[in-house]
Amino acid sequence: MNVLVADKFEKIGLEGLATIGCTVKSAPDVPSDGLAAGVNDARAEVLVVRSKKVPASAIDQMRGLRLIIRAGAGYDNIDLAAAAKSGIAVANCPGMNAIAVAELAMAHLLNLDRRIPEQTIAAREGRWDKKEFGKTGVGGARGLKGSTLGVVGCGAIGRAVIKRALAFDMRVIAWSRSITKDHAKDLGAEWGGNDTPSLHAMASRCDAISIHLPGASDTKHLIGQAFFEKMKPGAYLINTSRGSVVDESSLREAMKSKGLRAGLDVYENQPAEPQAPWESATARMPGVSISHHSGAGTEQAQNAVAEEVVRIVQVFRDSGQVENRVG
Repeated sequence: MNVLVADKFEKIGLEGLATIGCTVKSAPDVPSDGLAAGVNDARAEVLVVRSKKVPASAIDQMRGLRLIIRAGAGYDNIDLAAAAKSGIAVANCPGMNAIAVAELAMAHLLNLDRRIPEQTIAAREGRWDKKEFGKTGVGGARGLKGSTLGVVGCGAIGRAVIKRALAFDMRVIAWSRSITKDHAKDLGAEWGGNDTPSLHAMASRCDAISIHLPGASDTKHLIGQAFFEKMKPGAYLINTSRGSVVDESSLREAMKSKGLRAGLDVYENQPAEPQAPWESATARMPGVSISHHSGAGTEQAQNAVAEEVVRIVQVFRDSGQVENRVG
């Protein structure tokens, strides 16, 4: 079976695919508009991507491709409708990077409370300012113990965040479209509801909120002006899910008017390429902690994803079944 890997992929994955008898072509630098040519030249039956966009314009030109695997959880970079129209199955690797993303969410939470990005910038500029960064309460550090964290989205990542927040002696309120009171209780959290009014009500009770939702039509700008109006002054917002979930313009206004702080790994206008020039009004805001959509970027997570890709390919080759099928 011929496999085209069109993104950066761990060595353990490339070797694993070869070990099960696949002919593997690694082309991490192929652009999205060159995917069709890459698939056709490699006579690939399976295409593996991470963050690279797989648009309809590319899918429509692919010949002989049978399966696209997203080496990660989210799959909004793949045009599912176009794939279905062309008879191409789509699979993902859910849960493999949950701990890595949860760890980053907690890192942002600590960064925001202790203002570590601002302290680092001051030191790099040659300024020692213990007076400023030793402040407590509003505008300074409050501490996490006993504070309330709202977790929006309770899939594998949200559940991992809840577990870690409880270890910090935080109170947790869990909100999800599908969560029940019993499920929240089992997680050690308070039930925050499952509809938009309850989401806004939860926002008014939380000292910090961490977002873990997929990018979809029903989540676009779910965290918007009405949500920010309910948040406490000086509260923290963390988004390690998808940039489309948060209305960044409304977030910036709330940061100005209410002193919110934000820890962000994803953005509405982030580049599709792994390296590119980038201008972000949000990244320039005071009180923001920034990472570069690197939530899944740990060795542990990437090795787990690579092993899952190999497993999916092997099952597909041997039985024709598509594990973790999403389209």
